[in-house]
Amino acid sequence: MSREAPLKAEKDFTETLDEQFPQIDVLAKDDYKSALDKLLLLEKQTRQASDLASSKRLMVKLVDLLAVHKDWSLLDEQITLLSKKHGQLKDSVQTMIQQVITHLDEIEDLDTKITTIETIRTVTENKIFVEIERARVTRVLSDILLNKKKDLDKATDILCELQVETYGSMEIEEKIQFILRQMTLSNLKGDYQFSKILSRKILPRSLNKFASLKQEYYELMIAIALSEDDYVNIVKYNLFIYEIPSVQGDKKDSLRILKQVVYYCILAPYSNLQNDLISKVQIDKNLEKLPLEDALIKQFTTKELINWKSFESTYNEHLFKDDTFDPSTEKGKLHHEALKKRVIEYNLRVISQYYSLIKLERLCQLLQLDQAQVELTIIELVNEGIIYAKINRPSKVVNFVKPKSENELLNEWSHSIDLLLSDIETVEHLINKDEMIHAATAKAK
Repeated sequence: MSREAPLKAEKDFTETLDEQFPQIDVLAKDDYKSALDKLLLLEKQTRQASDLASSKRLMVKLVDLLAVHKDWSLLDEQITLLSKKHGQLKDSVQTMIQQVITHLDEIEDLDTKITTIETIRTVTENKIFVEIERARVTRVLSDILLNKKKDLDKATDILCELQVETYGSMEIEEKIQFILRQMTLSNLKGDYQFSKILSRKILPRSLNKFASLKQEYYELMIAIALSEDDYVNIVKYNLFIYEIPSVQGDKKDSLRILKQVVYYCILAPYSNLQNDLISKVQIDKNLEKLPLEDALIKQFTTKELINWKSFESTYNEHLFKDDTFDPSTEKGKLHHEALKKRVIEYNLRVISQYYSLIKLERLCQLLQLDQAQVELTIIELVNEGIIYAKINRPSKVVNFVKPKSENELLNEWSHSIDLLLSDIETVEHLINKDEMIHAATAKAK
């Protein structure tokens, strides 16, 4: 059972170790197991005397001895035995585990390395004082399983079981690194919902001190939003990356991100937020360096109809070759269809601002759609509260004028009455003035 070290050791073994270590080094050259026995005897004495400093020195010496002679199986055995010794000091166990971790890269055989890591994980399980060490070796094991064993599921499972956000002794930067790694593996696995849950463990404001981690976090969030076709959040996350000073300093990278911002701005369904985002992008000075994207933004902010066929032919060579809109890919095909839908909706919003009444036949011509598609689009926009419209099928007319509500009519009537009373008061004032002038003139005569 591990215990805390007392304030003062019962006996100081510093001089004993200084004397014994050179002799043990000489013995280890011929018989390292005999040297190990001497170290274990000294370990017992220092442990019983609660001499923490000497105990830690012995742990380091013991681990180094077995590592030099590459006796990894014996090292695994000693890790297990020493951690279970009665009265073992917690700091000594921690020092031993930390020293073993420094030698992990020296293990050439992959299975042997995995065995040693699993031994450390077993020894450190449910022990708060070595929770960081357990987390670090678990990450190493996860990387081995992913890159060497090609076992994504197991690599994800063992790393995601760690609740690093509760580790009080771990630095905030390292916590974020662990959570980002968990999110990366979850994204690779296609478990975007779990990755989204993990993302909530990171406070975005805590990323302001770590620019590289901030960029990695928002790139992972973009992948999650992309899986959900959440275009507005894709724009927001890209803008967060775009504002990072290191990104701003890289012209090529900043323009690449700005391109994505433009593309997903026009893909996002119309809303007040989408309108604000597209207005923000429109005034960005770097947009002038992207003529194609600049023209796109202008088309979606100028109140003029967009002819889809002309639009396709204009942007076919560049825009539709981009991965975002490439119809040959599954996502590109979805985005291509979403773009066409946004063009239709934009045209309908423009028409609703210029027309109070319009015949369905003419509306179909303007939108380049059949009647069923036009009606469906109108219904969707009305349900979302973007436009007001009523379809009169017998007359084949669409009415875009919203009738006034009772409150609006009452307010308008009240305003008209106020104006009428004001006019009457003005007329009365003028009559009185005229009468007074007339009376004064008559009196003067």
